[in-house]
Amino acid sequence: MLTLRRQLLLGTAAVLFSLSTATVQAADPNKTELVFGATAGYNYDVLKLAIVPQLQDQGYKVKLVEFNDYVQPNMALAQGSLDANLFQHIAYLNRFKTDQKLDLIDLVQSTTAPMGIYASKRQSLNDIQEGDRFTVPNDPSNLARALQLLQNNGVITMKQDIDPLRVTEKDIVENPKKIRFQPVEAAQLPRTIGDAEFAIVPGNFAIASGLDLTSAVTLEVPPIEYQQVVAVKAADAEKPWAQDLAASFKSTQFKAALDKHFPGYVQPAGLK
Repeated sequence: MLTLRRQLLLGTAAVLFSLSTATVQAADPNKTELVFGATAGYNYDVLKLAIVPQLQDQGYKVKLVEFNDYVQPNMALAQGSLDANLFQHIAYLNRFKTDQKLDLIDLVQSTTAPMGIYASKRQSLNDIQEGDRFTVPNDPSNLARALQLLQNNGVITMKQDIDPLRVTEKDIVENPKKIRFQPVEAAQLPRTIGDAEFAIVPGNFAIASGLDLTSAVTLEVPPIEYQQVVAVKAADAEKPWAQDLAASFKSTQFKAALDKHFPGYVQPAGLK
């Protein structure tokens, strides 16, 4: 993944221009035309298959905008080109809005595709040999998840109280197998399976590449701070359309859609 600074510099004009025709101001609390943004892959599909039909049944007209980076969805939301977005976990949202001084808030929890460890040269983590190579995401947010997944499986030990969005391999304090880490852009990680002994792939990129989540050597059980959320402007959180949006993520229709279209995904807490 590109650095935050580079992502802010690249593509801003083009993305915002493409969104300009879809801009919907949030001044009217009773509006029925909504614009949501999501990253390509399962977040976009969750909105398309599980949320938009519910809102359309309530009389809303919804436009979806697809993104391919982790910066523009929040910038577009803050600038009013989007009413809500779905692409990030709480830890990322909280750090991003603090760093960029944006008045955004997490509205409701969504489903999450768990990160997994994939391998073709090894059968399990018990087969790790000294010096094995692990390809890992090169962005701090996903790298933190990858290292936490390894720690949870007893492969490494991390420092305590690390910043999950600024973690590096230097935060590893114990690496008994002397495994080697190769940072790779997250979208390219599926291609490294079979090259490296192990590849740690975020769920959305695993699915986009055609991987079956259940084929992973192990899958994470993501803590709440790494589960996907819908973000809105803080000023919009109590408006009727936002409350209807939140309710759609807690409905029986939402669960039915997850069960049908997204097996193996982590479902929101309390969803029945």
